[in-house]
Amino acid sequence: MNGLELFLLGRTLMKIGEQAVPTDGLGPQAAGTGAAGTRAVLIVLSDVIEHPDSAVGEIAARTGLPQSQVSGCVARLREAGSVVTAADPADRRRSLVRKAAEVSERSARAAAAPIDPHLAAALDTEDPRALAEVLAALDVLGRHLTPASVRRLRDARG
Repeated sequence: MNGLELFLLGRTLMKIGEQAVPTDGLGPQAAGTGAAGTRAVLIVLSDVIEHPDSAVGEIAARTGLPQSQVSGCVARLREAGSVVTAADPADRRRSLVRKAAEVSERSARAAAAPIDPHLAAALDTEDPRALAEVLAALDVLGRHLTPASVRRLRDARG
């Protein structure tokens, strides 16, 4: 596999994941915009997890999303109980965003959502052996390529 093939595989996996993540509880904007809304919310949440206590402007700068879209995503994630905000002690006009300490009911439902039907649709098969093989490969990748992998990759680039 080369870099381009890896990139295309990553996009395919991302799209399957977007289909599998339920949008209920993320507000009408996320549900109404389909994968694009879900993608933005997931991008913001992953950035908040990697960079706790970040301001909306900092999240926007890192993700490349417009600040207004980041603000909307943070509001939806806060309503869903996935993140909390607090005033920045250094500048009370700014709010800092971090992952909620407790897993919300909505987050637990999203984490428990099965990927099997979405993966089967993407593979265009109902063959349980083929599905099990791909699920096992994803489990191996998931154990080895964690969010910390991205940080290590970025650090190695300097």
